[in-house]
Amino acid sequence: MNPLVQNQKRYHHRIDNLLNQYFVEQTSAAPRLTQAMQYALLNGGKRTRPFLVYATGEMLGVPLEKLDVPAFAVECIHAYSLIHDDLPAMDDDELRRGKPTCHIAFDEATAILAGDALQTLAFDMLASPDSVIQDPSKQLKLVKLLAEASGIHGMCAGQALDLAATDTPISQSELQQLHNLKTGALFKVSVSMATILADDLDPKVTQMLDQYSQALGLAFQVQDDILDIVGDSDVIGKPQGSDQAQNKSTYPSLLGLEGAKTYLQQLHQQALHALDALPYNTTLLREFSDFVVNRRF
Repeated sequence: MNPLVQNQKRYHHRIDNLLNQYFVEQTSAAPRLTQAMQYALLNGGKRTRPFLVYATGEMLGVPLEKLDVPAFAVECIHAYSLIHDDLPAMDDDELRRGKPTCHIAFDEATAILAGDALQTLAFDMLASPDSVIQDPSKQLKLVKLLAEASGIHGMCAGQALDLAATDTPISQSELQQLHNLKTGALFKVSVSMATILADDLDPKVTQMLDQYSQALGLAFQVQDDILDIVGDSDVIGKPQGSDQAQNKSTYPSLLGLEGAKTYLQQLHQQALHALDALPYNTTLLREFSDFVVNRRF
């Protein structure tokens, strides 16, 4: 089996087991809310961000048990963002990963609360005094990093810029800023949280991994924009052309389809170049960049 595929399956299985186990152990005063949270978290997905946590951390010698916490937390933030992104007040989508979105499967109010609860769960996991990380200073750094990546300096700011850009032409630099925040911030923090847990890490390594994750996050979004035009709805799990229908600002609309494909390859090379100077086995991260730019879903 291809090493990338093997590790994708290994990490996917690991994070899904952790997420499932959490809900098995829960007793809640609001069972419908808990069901909506579980539905959103376990409704398929590539587990891209946990993969980056695990792959980066293992490359740096961090035990998997310590990587479970940030992997769990960043996936909670991602799932919450998708719930809210699909709401009628945002993108108003009825399908996510080929299944009804959370507000369709449940109701709008429950979906909003499920997103809220998943966000707070992420920080509860990171800050737990029972954490296997057993280093309060590192736990605090993880909380700080994820909060910055999720809020007004990261994902939420990008979402606001995305909404403001609907029906409004923007420049390539403005589109890049939008997606560096909306999508790229969680890619970058997935890698950064793994570096926090590594011991005696050279700052140059952190810098190169930041460059890698930033280029990768933007490449992921460019490919998403391309798939909105050329992808198969049954494969991508949402209606083809939904961005076009909503008059969203995308790379194909700005650069043309071929221009977007060229830019995607440039970002891919930037990601690979950032790994060149690292004194580690970067094969898995390189292959993952290949996967991101060539994926069909």
